[in-house]
Amino acid sequence: MAGVSAHRTSRRTFLAGASALALVRQSFSRGLERSDVGREAYDLDESVTYLNHASIGTIPRSVREAHARYLEVCETNPWLYVWGGAWSEAFDEAHAAAAGVLGVTEDRVAVIRNTTAAFGMAANGLPLGAGHEVLFSSLNHTGASASWTSAAEARGFTVRRFEFPEDDVPSLSRDDVTRAHLDAIRDETEVMVLPHIDNVFGVRHDIGAIARGARERGVRWVLADGAQSIGMHEVDVDASGVDVYATSAHKWLQAPKGTGLMALSDAALGAMRPMVTSWGKGRWEGTARAFTDFGTRDLAKVLALGDAIAFHARTGAGREAHYADLRGALLARIEDDARLELRSPRTYADGGSLVAVGLRKGTARFAASALFERHGVVVRGFERDGRHHLRVSPNRSEGPKDLDRFVAALDDVLG
Repeated sequence: MAGVSAHRTSRRTFLAGASALALVRQSFSRGLERSDVGREAYDLDESVTYLNHASIGTIPRSVREAHARYLEVCETNPWLYVWGGAWSEAFDEAHAAAAGVLGVTEDRVAVIRNTTAAFGMAANGLPLGAGHEVLFSSLNHTGASASWTSAAEARGFTVRRFEFPEDDVPSLSRDDVTRAHLDAIRDETEVMVLPHIDNVFGVRHDIGAIARGARERGVRWVLADGAQSIGMHEVDVDASGVDVYATSAHKWLQAPKGTGLMALSDAALGAMRPMVTSWGKGRWEGTARAFTDFGTRDLAKVLALGDAIAFHARTGAGREAHYADLRGALLARIEDDARLELRSPRTYADGGSLVAVGLRKGTARFAASALFERHGVVVRGFERDGRHHLRVSPNRSEGPKDLDRFVAALDDVLG
């Protein structure tokens, strides 16, 4: 009888867990209906002008509240919610939503930690060795580069970085960007790594054209860093033809910190070895879910990723128009200032919602620090070969008034 009683208790607990999840989802749905896309939908401090989403994004209040409630529910019975299956269906829903955002089938997307983790998996998991070269430009993010240099010595392949014409960025066309990558390919180039939009200047790469041209020149694997694209632009990984598309969902997709996605081509899926072998090896073998499974993890965060995607879909109307308008407004505010210069592409079509505002005098480190300390304005400063700029990256939570505050604060800082 004791066994029957325990079974009944377990069953009651499971049903209670399912009910708790339903209540969180109902609350989130009501929050979505109340949510706008402006600052009022977020928890930003009133004294802060946040223009640094390209580094780390904000989470909508409705998503943050849902995440917090998932954590509370989980701790009422950790086994049930982590291993007991109470959230299996909800996890699958979040996984399917992630596949939809990337434009791939569910079996080809993994929910991971971040973009850097994906490139670590690729550098150690793709079939590479002596005689193979990994190629990327000086615009490649450190997180998409360091894994390759770290693995190169142990695995026997080489890494080469070519210098992108950074000083010419405002005058470069999309074809110029493509040509710069294809011209750098050599006979031994086995892997090409590139950003979809780079994080320094905001140069949008035609990853489809580069992937096609690279394969024509003998490159076997093409990998794209989508950290500055997913959530900002519509992404279709299948149409691009890249083998690995990696992204961090905590920037423009506005998901909890430490959530990322990786989409794999059929070829990469068949060739890339998971770096962690856990209980799901047999169950998920042959699918990208094998890379999702790395043992115990924070399922509350994954469920909240699904909610962030739902928020993204709910507030999608006018997103790109908003980004393009903000970009145009910022360029108009700086174009007549002799102390400043544009160091990003001139059009939104060739870039995105991140703009490099060049400083003709002073240092980016001082300016970024002073902007925050004196005025609560958050941007990121860059120094590249002796030239300095501030990267301004507004999201849906910002509007023209935030750009006015940035310009006024910068005027004070530059003197």
